[in-house]
Amino acid sequence: MMEHDPDRRFTLVEVSATDWTIHDLQYPENDHRRVVCTIFEDAPTEVEVLWRRDLPLALRYSSAADVLEAVRRFQDSSRATRPIPIPHLPPARGPRGLRG
Repeated sequence: MMEHDPDRRFTLVEVSATDWTIHDLQYPENDHRRVVCTIFEDAPTEVEVLWRRDLPLALRYSSAADVLEAVRRFQDSSRATRPIPIPHLPPARGPRGLRG
C-alpha cells in the first residue's frame, strides 16, 4: 500500500505490517537516494527510524505518519530562504538654508 499525494515530494510506503519506508519522489525508483529512511514498529505506540540521510530529526516517533510529517516539515523549512537585505539609506535632506 502506498500513500501518495501528487503535490508532495515524500511518500510513505508500507513494506510489511510493522515496517515502512519514506521515499523521495524526486529520485527515480532505482536510485538509492530515493529511500529517506526505514521505519520499524517497536510497540503499537512507538516506531524507530533508521535514517538513510543525514537529517537532524528524532530516532523515535509515535507513528510512521508522524515520521513522514517531520520529514515534510523539515523539507519545507529548509527550502525557506533568508530575508533579502535591504540597504538602509539616510533620510533625504531638504533644500539647503532651511532650518527648522
